[in-house]
Amino acid sequence: MTKVYVNDVEVFMEQGSTALQACESVGVEVPRFCYHERLSIAGNCRMCLVEIEKTPKPVASCAMPLMEGMKIYTDTPLVKKAREAVLEFLLLNHPLDCPICDQGGECDLQDQALVFGSDRSRFYETKRTVENKNYGPLVKTIMTRCIHCTRCVRFATEIAGIEDLGCTGRGNETEIGTYIGGTLKSELSGNVIDLCPVGALTSKPHAFTSRPWEIRSTNSVDTTDGLGSNIRIDFRGMEILRVLPRFKEEINEEWISDKIRFLYDGLKRQRIGHPLFNSDNGFQKANWKEAVDQVQTSFTNLDPSKIKVSIGGDTNLETLTVTKDLLNKLGVSNYSYQNINNYDNFDERSNYIFNGGLQDLDNVDICLIVNTNPRHDASLLNARLRKRYLKGNLQIGVVGSFNNFTFPFNHIGSSLSSLEKITEGKHNFSELLSNAKNPRVIICTDSLNQKQLDFLATQRSILESNLKSINVSVLSTEANRVGAFDLGIGTYLGTNSKFNYIIDTDTSSLFDKKVSKNNVWSRILSSNTPNTVYQGHHGDLCASSQVVFLLPGATFTEERSLYINTEGRCQSAKRVYKPALSIRENWKIVKVIGGNLLNYFNYKAVANRINKLVPAALSIGETLYPTKTSTILKGKTPSNNYNTQYKPLVTKLDNYYTTNTVTRASETMAECSSVFVNKTNFSE
Repeated sequence: MTKVYVNDVEVFMEQGSTALQACESVGVEVPRFCYHERLSIAGNCRMCLVEIEKTPKPVASCAMPLMEGMKIYTDTPLVKKAREAVLEFLLLNHPLDCPICDQGGECDLQDQALVFGSDRSRFYETKRTVENKNYGPLVKTIMTRCIHCTRCVRFATEIAGIEDLGCTGRGNETEIGTYIGGTLKSELSGNVIDLCPVGALTSKPHAFTSRPWEIRSTNSVDTTDGLGSNIRIDFRGMEILRVLPRFKEEINEEWISDKIRFLYDGLKRQRIGHPLFNSDNGFQKANWKEAVDQVQTSFTNLDPSKIKVSIGGDTNLETLTVTKDLLNKLGVSNYSYQNINNYDNFDERSNYIFNGGLQDLDNVDICLIVNTNPRHDASLLNARLRKRYLKGNLQIGVVGSFNNFTFPFNHIGSSLSSLEKITEGKHNFSELLSNAKNPRVIICTDSLNQKQLDFLATQRSILESNLKSINVSVLSTEANRVGAFDLGIGTYLGTNSKFNYIIDTDTSSLFDKKVSKNNVWSRILSSNTPNTVYQGHHGDLCASSQVVFLLPGATFTEERSLYINTEGRCQSAKRVYKPALSIRENWKIVKVIGGNLLNYFNYKAVANRINKLVPAALSIGETLYPTKTSTILKGKTPSNNYNTQYKPLVTKLDNYYTTNTVTRASETMAECSSVFVNKTNFSE
């Protein structure tokens, strides 16, 4: 520990700390523009100047390492004059357009000019101007406002892993932009909007829509992947205006992906606002009583073995619980959760959660990634892996399709046969795993057929038997797959049915024509099934001629929801506003269909039922990892099938920006898909 003095107050700090950190440890505010806790130190804005005893000039506290006995002063006349001078220089070329700036009311430059700046300007010359850059459909640029703090440059290089941004020119000609005029091709590019301390980088979809003092906020979670990043939803009335990240060190730190940040316009487009009945003249408006009576008749009058129920990946824990109870009461065993293949290894929770946690990736020294592209499947997981790579001494191996990751890796092979070589010790990566102190294997079971799942189960058991210290993490790409598995809802789809009930199942992978014809969707909407009912919030690919009723369900912003992320951490998403028109909360729709079979009368009763069935719901926000055993994953012994071992693995997502009904209804995501992926027809 190092002993220093801040304004004559004794402080003990860890070695390697800076003067700015020492000041903040005792509650002394030090203004800054370029410094950020999660980025490297630049020291170029000079706003954090402080006075240190026996130094002739003020020093930048963010870049000043502490020394024993150092005396730091932050409120001397010299410091106040220096900060005032720095702000005066920053404002020389800054435009006076605060009334039309989207950053107004949340601008660091405004706040610090008020507290630390002068009350008048001495500059009467012509201000310089800078041409705006085109960063794509998400980030709006007004580069004349830029103060060259380089936060965006450091974020793009260090966190996002793209080196597109940089500084060009010198002195008064300095500009920040892309070297060749390209767009920001990153799944995390929207975070530069939050980092920018002025109005140089703002949200293009949010431009000129509101002021900070007009909006209200609600806490929620990201439902576009399995990580459950913490978000804040800003809204006015019944209109969502923007989505921002919330600090959650264990999951997303303070970043979120572009998909959840900008998909909100899709929440109000192409919505099913009323129950719809499929007649000879197309879909016609119906009333709730008629629709519920029809569904109840189908559930009660048919043989339970002739009923299929498919539940979507965004379905919350409340709806899953009520649906499972109803199916148990009716004796229906033909039900599935958003998965192409059968998955029934529910005996041990560690079979399907991200064992070891996301935050523990900071200490991993060897990582093997199997059948996933974390850059698309879980963008914040990819950011954590890059963060660990930048620390050094990390070896990463990949088994699966070759993708453009943001860190170097060893591509071991494209099929599960490569994994078998590792488990049998026939690959040099085996020695790295055996010698590692904290090895980690990340597996995604999406897009695997049943034989591949069984083969993978056997290889995993061998790995865990040979390497007692290894953590095998199963990555879930759906918002609540772990919650469904905790309830025992897997994939049990039969071959023949007379009635299909679909709850929000519209994931693009189910409709991919490249997938086998025996995929989930073809089994749900089989040609010989005369009666199909869809419950959901968007009339997307499900609205086919085979659907008899469309029941309008709420989105995750319109109902109180619980989600269990891939770590097994239960999190709460609060309701932003009540659903409009004839839209109802999803668990209430299932409850009404169940009638007297279910004794839920309010949300509290449902919550109590969840607490009895799902232990994770008793500890909101916490993760309790199961006790590790030597052979956790149970699988059938696979045959030596050439197609099983050597068939190339294909990642689940072919278009990152259009993965569910909300993103496919979003104009912003459509533009991103057109610009970044060059795809416009989302049904193919």
